[in-house]
Parts: sequence; structure tokens; C-alpha cells
Amino acid sequence: MAWGMAGTGRTRQPRWRHRLGTLSPLLLGALLVGCPSSPDDSVPDASPAFTTGPPAAAPTGPTGARWEIVEMLRDARDLSHHPSDGGGHASIESSEPPTIVAGGTGRFTLLYEVGPHGVATNGMIFLQVSPFWGWSTPQVTQATAPGYTTVTPIPGDIALEPETLDRQLLGIRNVGRPLALGDRIRLVYGAGAGAARVDRYAERGARFWIAVDGDGDGVRAVLSDSPTVDVTAGPPSRMVLTAPTIARPGAPLRLTVAILDAAGNAGTPVTGTIIVDDPPDGVSVESPLVLTPDDLGRGTLIATATEPGVLRLHVTGPGGLRAESNPIIVSAEAPRVLWADLHGHSHLSDGTGTPADYFTYARDVAALDVAALTDHDHWGILKLDEEPTFWEAIRAATARFHSPGRFVTLLGYEWTSWIYGHRHVLYFEDDGEVLSSIDPRYESPRQLWQALAGRRAMTFAHHSAGGPIPTDWTIPPDPVLEPITEIASVHGSSEAQDTPSRIYAAIPGNFVRDALDRGYRLGFVGSGDSHDGHPGLAHLGAPAGGVAAIIADEATRPAILQALRARRTYATNGPRILLQVALGAHPMGSTIAAPDDDTLIARVVAVNPLARVDVIRSGAVAASFRGDGARESAVQHKLADLRGGEYVYVRAVQEDGGAAWSSPIFIE
Repeated sequence: MAWGMAGTGRTRQPRWRHRLGTLSPLLLGALLVGCPSSPDDSVPDASPAFTTGPPAAAPTGPTGARWEIVEMLRDARDLSHHPSDGGGHASIESSEPPTIVAGGTGRFTLLYEVGPHGVATNGMIFLQVSPFWGWSTPQVTQATAPGYTTVTPIPGDIALEPETLDRQLLGIRNVGRPLALGDRIRLVYGAGAGAARVDRYAERGARFWIAVDGDGDGVRAVLSDSPTVDVTAGPPSRMVLTAPTIARPGAPLRLTVAILDAAGNAGTPVTGTIIVDDPPDGVSVESPLVLTPDDLGRGTLIATATEPGVLRLHVTGPGGLRAESNPIIVSAEAPRVLWADLHGHSHLSDGTGTPADYFTYARDVAALDVAALTDHDHWGILKLDEEPTFWEAIRAATARFHSPGRFVTLLGYEWTSWIYGHRHVLYFEDDGEVLSSIDPRYESPRQLWQALAGRRAMTFAHHSAGGPIPTDWTIPPDPVLEPITEIASVHGSSEAQDTPSRIYAAIPGNFVRDALDRGYRLGFVGSGDSHDGHPGLAHLGAPAGGVAAIIADEATRPAILQALRARRTYATNGPRILLQVALGAHPMGSTIAAPDDDTLIARVVAVNPLARVDVIRSGAVAASFRGDGARESAVQHKLADLRGGEYVYVRAVQEDGGAAWSSPIFIE
């Protein structure tokens, strides 16, 4: 998924397009959302700065295809720069307070120094703060309002006209003499009584983007040293306790504890002891977890369970914080469930935090077994496909955090097609390329799959029923490279019209169930599409999230690839629900002949009370079983006269809207 970014292109009076990255928030207000939890999180509604139609010979693409976005991206990519564009140096002189807390306010003094090529009369300098997560828009007209910014030239004979051009974007036009090497401009962002609101999400390296259009032709470039500030987590507000879903009797059981602020940010220094409350019979805990400030509110407890059954452990921590674990099934035979988030973003495109921070949160806070960072190929202030150092940073972090058997990382990126729909691309090997969606060689799904043929790689369509851009389901997914689809994320669910937390802007006939009705054999996964730096726990700060359950006994890349290709997976929209489904002896994801045993068996162990368990057969709900507020359910349902071309799957829905979807079983 993508979020709005500051614009691209040339200055055109009276409206502005500026090359900073991709698109103007004016256009994106009607297009894009991330994971808003309040009205302030959304990009404001507005109309496009301009529109263009598709080329005369262009394919139609799905309903909702955005040819104008593709043309804008290509237009921005092909612009040429004057030597003065992006020239000069910028730094932070000071910030008040020195430690910036997520969701708080601050005052920042920035100094821009003109470079050797100068800035011509009618040239411009820009201050762009992050378009995400609530940063105040820099403005120069209301001294008591948030984001008020003073602009002071040094020396005083410089004549400047500052103006807010767009959401989070301030332009400063040079209306006097040309600026020369050594001239400076001091900006105080948040200078007034209202200061400036900062990012709600903690991150290292939150950037104040400084850009320069040195010759005044409307084309700008970002300074390579645009300054940064660290945003820290707020005060402790909640505690999360995560355990493996399947535990072997007598084997060590790792319990991951994380103390977070109200927005789900990790990293708050906490002192105190965390204990397991009244462990049930057959459960022993090695020792309490003692936290020091250096632990940043996270650590592990080691327990052992000897008796088969379902456990829900409880812990108490500093300040009276309490948490209950996800359900733990102690069993010597149950297939292992690996939890994965295969889709999310860092500040290298339109997300929060560094690649290292992303994987640290995935491993040490969300306790995932598998994670992939999938920044956009051509979307953001700067573009992954134009910045080789970005891809190298992602590759290096992926390699650094990869620990087979403990924590598996996958190299990936998001193929951000505004015509055919977004897909993330995952490599199950150490290396891979960014095959950009705006490169004519890889601009269609078939071209992408052709380029990936023979690789240990996969693609996943996401938010496919609507949202930012729907998937073109008229193109059959490649059976080897795309046997799975992402059914749930922060955008909601693309399963069907009757799905819980249905995705916004859904297009009738474009749901995943409609794709199954076309004869496509697709397994289901969820993943966060998180932009807040919280892989695995994106649902904490949004109405919905997504994680993938992968049925594999080994936490290795080959085993995970094999399980995904076999569709031994299920999806949830955040909670770690156990879902076991079989048709006779055939598990979810299977392709079988008409079975001798037509009894569908499902077991659900939910996090919260169940509302119902649905059996879906070939496009419709065949049976629905009430949950009656219980957290466990066992279902058996006869499916008479199954014929070739049919499919069945199970959907479990909690009373709070949490849900899980099994991969279908397909009848040949």
C-alpha cells in the first residue's frame, strides 16, 4: 500500500507540482489511506492538481486503474535538473525539548546554507515534513497555531516570500537578488505558542526534507543531508505477551513480553519485574523477568508445559500492567504454526523507522517467526529503484537479522502498479533485484512473473478488492509464483462482500472470493501493510491488521517457501487465532478429487470470544455455527455432492471483529 507523498514535476501556475518524490497530497487525498485511527490520520480530501488520460493504445486495466499516477511518476523520473537543484547544506541547530516524544510537540531550528551554484531569483527552497502520522503543516500566517514557522534570511538584504503550498509543505521563494554561496536561511518550525505536533510513531531518523529548485524552473531536488531527528516512545500504556501457538510438552516455551505506549511504540525505558500469575498445574517458569532501563521495556520469560491442552498465561508488570498471552496449544503432534508478517514499510519509502528498527520490532516485540520488509519500488520522497543505497540497506538488514530456526527474514519490495494493482515480491534467497512497476520491461504482472521465472521467489496481490488500487483479476495469477493472496491488512479484508472489516472502496465482483469463482487456486495469508513501524502488531493502532500463519515444522526459508507454495497457510486480521481445517484427511490448501469422506472438520481456538464459525462453499456461506461467546469451537459439517471446480474454506469471527480465514481446499 502507499501513502500520500509530496509532489513531483514542474511548477505550473497557479497550481504547483514539485519534484520531491511522487505525488501531491492534493491528488492523494481522494486516493490513499494508511492505517488511520482518528480523522487527523487521513490525508485531506482534495481534487487533483491536474489530470491526464491514458495513452490512446493503453490497456484498460481494472476498474480504478490510475493512468494519471503512472504518467506523473514517469514524468518526474524523466525530468532533468539544473546543477543548483538540491544544492547547499542543511542542519538542525536545536530542538526543544531535546528529546522528542511521539505524539507530543516540539520546536525545531533549522539552518539552510546556500551551495556553490547559488539560488536564482525566483528559485525556491522547500521544507517538507513527513506527510504521515500527524506532523503539523509548516505555516507562516497564524502565529498561535501549530506549525507556525519563521523564516529569517542571513544577511538581511535577502528577500524571501514563504508560503504553505500543500499539506506539510512550505515553499520559500527568493524574490530578491540571487542567493550566493554562504547565504543562509534560518527556519524555526513550531515557533509559535502552538509549537509543532510531531510523529505519533517512534522512529529513528525522522527527516526534515529540504529541497531546492535552484534555477526557478519548477524542478526541485532533495538535499542529500536533509537533517533528521529521533522520535522516542511515549509513557508505558500497555503490555503484550506473545507465545508460540504450538508448544511441545516438556520443551522450553519462550514468552515474549513488550511494554508499549498508547500507539504501540516500543522503546520506553521501564524498571520493574514481570511475573507469570498463578501458573496452572504442569507449567513451570524459570524465573521472573527483571527489566532495567536498557531493556527498553522488552524481554523474555522461559516456561515449560508438560500437560497437553490449551494454555492462556497471564503476567503482571510494573505499574500494574497486565497481559494475557495468545492461546498456546501444548501438543506432541499438532503441526507447528509460524507467524509471519510479509508486507510492511520503513522510512525508505512511506513508512516509519529504519530497516533495522523494523526487524527488531518484528522479532523482539511482536515475536514473529518470519518477517519481510517490502518498501515500494517507486513511491516515496526518494525512490527505491533510483536509490541503490536504499536497496543495499534493506538487503544488509535482511541478512543481518536472518537466523534460521529462530527468526527468518525475507528480502522483498512492493511492486507498486497503479494499473494492475500492488503486489509485494519476496525472494527466498540472499539476493534479488528491484523490478520496477514503472519500468516498461516489468510494468505488467505477466512481465514481472516472466522476469522472476525459475527464481526462489513469490508475489502476493494485496488490498485486491479496492482500497488504494484494486487488483486486475482478469489476469490469472501465475500458479508457481503467485499461489497465495493477501486477504487482510490494515486496509481491511478483501475476502468477500460479507467479510468482517471489509476494505474501503471495494469494487463488487473484485473480491478474492470472486477470483476463486474464476477458477484461481489461491491460498490465504494476512500481513500488516504497516507503515507505523509495527510489523506483526499493526492492528494495535488501526481498526484491523494482518498476519500470516504458515504451517511448517522448520523455520527456514526452504520450508517456508514449500509451505506457501502448497498453500499450507491461513490468514488473520491481527489476533493469533489457532485455525485447523481438514476435509476428511486433506488439510487446508489441498487440491483433491471428489472426496470419499465429505466431512469438513474445523477447530478454532480464539484470542477473544467467538461470534461464529462460517463454512464457505463455492462462493456462499454453506453453514454458520454460533460461537456463543466461547473461545474454542469444534465444527463438523457434511458437504454433500462436492464436484470438480468447487472450493471450501472456513472463516472464524470473534465478537470484537478479529477473524481468521483458512486457505481453501479445492476439488478437481
